[in-house]
Amino acid sequence: MGCLLVIFSPQYVALKGPQGRSSIASSTVAYIGSGAGSLHRKNKRNMTATRIHHADKQQNGDAMAETSTVEDVFDDTYREKEGKKPPRILVWRNIILMCLLHIGALYGLVLIPSASWLTLGWTALCYLMSALGVTAGAHRLWSHRSYKASFPLRVFLALANSMAFQNDIYEWSRDHRVHHKYSETDADPHNAKRGFFFSHIGWLLVRKHPDVIEKGKKLELGDLKVDKVVMFQKRYYKLSVVLFCFLIPMLVPWYVWGESLAVGYFVPGLLRYTVVLNATWLVNSAAHMWGNRPYDKTINPRENPFVAISAIGEGFHNYHHTFPFDYATKIGRGFPAT
Repeated sequence: MGCLLVIFSPQYVALKGPQGRSSIASSTVAYIGSGAGSLHRKNKRNMTATRIHHADKQQNGDAMAETSTVEDVFDDTYREKEGKKPPRILVWRNIILMCLLHIGALYGLVLIPSASWLTLGWTALCYLMSALGVTAGAHRLWSHRSYKASFPLRVFLALANSMAFQNDIYEWSRDHRVHHKYSETDADPHNAKRGFFFSHIGWLLVRKHPDVIEKGKKLELGDLKVDKVVMFQKRYYKLSVVLFCFLIPMLVPWYVWGESLAVGYFVPGLLRYTVVLNATWLVNSAAHMWGNRPYDKTINPRENPFVAISAIGEGFHNYHHTFPFDYATKIGRGFPAT
């Protein structure tokens, strides 16, 4: 996956303050330091979400710069409302569908011994594509704008994101920006302080906290609205999910090498989809609870190698919440697959 970054990651500079310097891959990141330790949230208040991307082309000898604002920096001015918390309202449709999905995935496990090696390889390929649609696509590219991508790559990542079936890019990016801006507060869609189950899957089984909805409506999402790939996927999202998440994973092994439709549906279809979902959810749950915090000890996100393996690099979460603007998943040795 490292070669992918070489192809589509431009030289990138993020300015965060006048002091301190950290060399990250091909990025040079300046930020407000807090001494010889971690970044403190009181310093993050002074951070601006402005990034300066230096284009490859030069004009009159100077690199052209494009500025963009992405609201993914923690806002410590937010205060949770005092008094009784709003009641949890169960979404029974989601509860039933999630139960059926995981039952289908368990049956897919039973069918693995009867699947051909080609089908298992195809399942792994679909898993990788789905994961890239989330990590390199909705997350690093569209939520954080941490690199630029050509039109063909954006199309590929949008299709891969439909294969992952975790809400369209626009909604995924909006909710993720809210998560970073109001991390582990009532305005965080999957607030880890509400427990492992809630941050893992429970947040999808209940109505959103009113603060999540309120803050999401106030975000500036103009960059997503003008992105034709994002809006095209949003418009035809349901159709693209049926095609790329279920039909193609099922029909390719059946048509090309004669796999049974049942195996095609339950193994590269439901099982693969369910495992990708849980790998992504572990970033919201386990990576906010277990692991070390070498970059900022004042926040809960952790460096979790197990989650990094399952989510192709996204488990190095303390680093990511400290430097959300960087396209790299971490510094130094590790598993920066995305």
